[in-house]
Amino acid sequence: MSGLESVPSAYLSIGFLTVVGIIMPLTNFIITWLVRPKVDPARPHVTRSYLLEGYERDHSLYPRRLTTFECGSEPVGEAMIQFHFQYYWYAIIFLVFDVAFMFLVLGGMVASDATATVGGDVEGAKDALLILGAFFATMSLGVWYVFRKRGRIYI
Repeated sequence: MSGLESVPSAYLSIGFLTVVGIIMPLTNFIITWLVRPKVDPARPHVTRSYLLEGYERDHSLYPRRLTTFECGSEPVGEAMIQFHFQYYWYAIIFLVFDVAFMFLVLGGMVASDATATVGGDVEGAKDALLILGAFFATMSLGVWYVFRKRGRIYI
């Protein structure tokens, strides 16, 4: 019976962390929306604070604040350019293998727990590790294919 009683508490802790994970950024957005200076609709170069009465700042002396900067210099050309996937494939491969290793570590922990007891489920652990090996082999085969194409993947 002890295993059945721990299941709701595990889901309760996951639910609690989910609620905390939603509330924390939400309160941060609300607080910054209340505290930050707002642009006066009548005078777009003036910002004023709703919490601090009388706090106004005139930005008409800084006309470049509404422009886009690239490393401190004026942008040149259009923003819409064509780019190839080959510049980002290392990052995507890293992310794929990062997720894959997360599953591999989880599977290794499950297999370790299965064989930790005397007379544990060794055959089940071997089957689980075989499935994890097939998963990793499939991932490696995909990366080998991408490296063979030398990054010439166009979307």
